[in-house]
Amino acid sequence: MSILERLKSYGSVLVEEPMSKHTTYKIGGVVDYYMYPDTELALIHMIRILKEEKIPYYVLGRGSNLLFHDSHFHGAIINLDKTLNNFYFEPNGTLVAQAGCSIINLANEAMKRSFTGLEFASGIPGSLGGCLFMNAGAYQSDLSMVLEAVCVLNDKGDLVWIDKNDLDYKYRHSLFQRHRNMTIVAARLKLEKADQDKIRQLMHSRHERRVRSQPLDKPCAGSVFRNPAQIPAWKVIDQLGLRGHQIGGAKISEKHSNFIVNEGNATAEDVHALISMIQKLAKEKYDIELITEVEYLNWDEKKKI
Repeated sequence: MSILERLKSYGSVLVEEPMSKHTTYKIGGVVDYYMYPDTELALIHMIRILKEEKIPYYVLGRGSNLLFHDSHFHGAIINLDKTLNNFYFEPNGTLVAQAGCSIINLANEAMKRSFTGLEFASGIPGSLGGCLFMNAGAYQSDLSMVLEAVCVLNDKGDLVWIDKNDLDYKYRHSLFQRHRNMTIVAARLKLEKADQDKIRQLMHSRHERRVRSQPLDKPCAGSVFRNPAQIPAWKVIDQLGLRGHQIGGAKISEKHSNFIVNEGNATAEDVHALISMIQKLAKEKYDIELITEVEYLNWDEKKKI
């Protein structure tokens, strides 16, 4: 039996699939296998097969917040957002959700049930798993503030729950960024009861603010850099005079300078060239280290920052 036949036993598998179809940047090379596991059990066995065959892989959700290289990835992508996207609310505010859930959808579903705590996430275009990986946040809130525990598939093939306090959560950081052998499968959050109209109004006002201030009409990956302690990243970029600067098809947004947008034909190298230029100038002129929020995948030794 071929590798493809074995993998198809556990879900849908696309072959020679362009990653540009699956990232919010609309950038990325071809991947050998792009897979949707049917269940957590299927996920476990897909990963087991890939490890047996020594095939490298990444587990993704909605393809946001990442820059996938344009070269061919001789490996597999496991996507969770189409199949592992169930969620459950308890009357006391406990929310248990699979990693493939849209965080925007979870925020809306919480609002419908008059639960507060996820309003900050109502404009983040990612999956719960991706948000847990990077501790996504906005408006002085982040996911760790409402998180209780995360269910992971460890390198032994076991599903285990890990308490939030053991996951080293801080600003845009988690233990998962150092231990990539753990696959995020689900999480348990704790929300609080509140007035539904107030929650809805807050989410609506923040949506209007995003529309005014962010380039939502063009392919991008959200904020490129984490904010340094002393000054917002966008202000550093503005002070460097780089708002609107373009390399190839990649451009620093004129609407929000911590966004790099794809003007239609950008390559991963175009985006990386802009990121590297900003980092170099910020260090030279202000002695500020700008650290990316954007995750690089399939770069190996191509990227040297």
